Amino acid sequence: MRAPRLWIPPREDPGGAVFLLLLAAVAIGVPVLNQVAPASSPLHLSTYTLTLAGKYLCYAMLALAVDLVWGYCGILSLGHAAFFALGGYAMGMYLMRQIGPRGVYGNPLLPDFMVFLNWQKLPWFWLGFDRFWFAVVMMALVPAALAVVFGWLAFRSRVTGVYLSIMTQALTYALMLAFFRNDMGFGGNNGFTDFKDILGFDLHQDSTRVVLLVVTTAALAASYLASRMIVRSRAGRVIRAIRDAESRTRFLGYRVESYKLWVFVFSSVVAGIAGALYVPQVGIINPSEFAPINSIEVVIWVAVGGRGTLVGAAAGAFLVNYAKTFLTGALPEVWLYALGALFVLVTVFLPRGLMGLLSRPWRSRPAGEATPAAWTHQPQLGVSAVIKAK
Repeated sequence: MRAPRLWIPPREDPGGAVFLLLLAAVAIGVPVLNQVAPASSPLHLSTYTLTLAGKYLCYAMLALAVDLVWGYCGILSLGHAAFFALGGYAMGMYLMRQIGPRGVYGNPLLPDFMVFLNWQKLPWFWLGFDRFWFAVVMMALVPAALAVVFGWLAFRSRVTGVYLSIMTQALTYALMLAFFRNDMGFGGNNGFTDFKDILGFDLHQDSTRVVLLVVTTAALAASYLASRMIVRSRAGRVIRAIRDAESRTRFLGYRVESYKLWVFVFSSVVAGIAGALYVPQVGIINPSEFAPINSIEVVIWVAVGGRGTLVGAAAGAFLVNYAKTFLTGALPEVWLYALGALFVLVTVFLPRGLMGLLSRPWRSRPAGEATPAAWTHQPQLGVSAVIKAK
């Protein structure tokens, strides 16, 4: 069996090549314009813009994770905000432990909210989070563990379609309610904030934020490359076959539940890492990150950008969030309606998302034969491809 290719010539994936070049430009250009260009220069990028760019990159990673399970495997998850928030909480616990005696109450062991709630000792599940390596492991392990348990139960029971979507939404809603409780030991409705530093570097310094942005850009590029390698591999053809005809794929002898589970777990890990990178850049994590509306927004990003294209999902996250930021400033009273109109227009006139505009093969094909995968020069293989793969 041929091994999946990490390097793919640009002519085979022009969208991916442009996307990676743009990420390289962001990783180099944004730090230069923030650190080198003087504040009086029109080319200078403010700290606010730097933080905003880092936040959008994290959202793009989350959209990529959702597109992998929805666009390629047909799993419409409305609960990926849960994995995003769990990764963020893992990072938040590490950052809270780094505050030490510099907190409001000056307690070197307990975070401020625990002192306020009269906790006498650190809970067992906080142990180890004073070490960065342990926190990094937990950022991936905790979302993955939840995805394994939930996915194993759901896929083994053959829950699909709208029922699975409702279950994922119920999952993130239940977690939101649990994390709102003060006795859970995660700060209740206030969550974690007032972070001081990471690995000894001041989080309020622009240089630290520049490094975080570069790391986030690298993580997004790595997530994209890994996802592309998966969808172009033989396993990727199987998961597309599951999306197009699950029963027939199972009839051919493939363990459909196993394929769905591992792609769901991989997606949850990407979402968890995105959440972990999000927290030090925005400076707060609280239970509102679990809110079901957040998961629904991610699905909209993917739909606007182009489901089943990877690049489109990331682009949709950038565009929709930029529009959201712009409209809240330009049209503070009607921005929600303007954003809703944007979604409606894209849904009605661009059913394949914005990436459909760049897909010349689609325009040359009769209606009904076009597929999102065609833009990346991947034919819609479906079950027939699985048969050939065998």
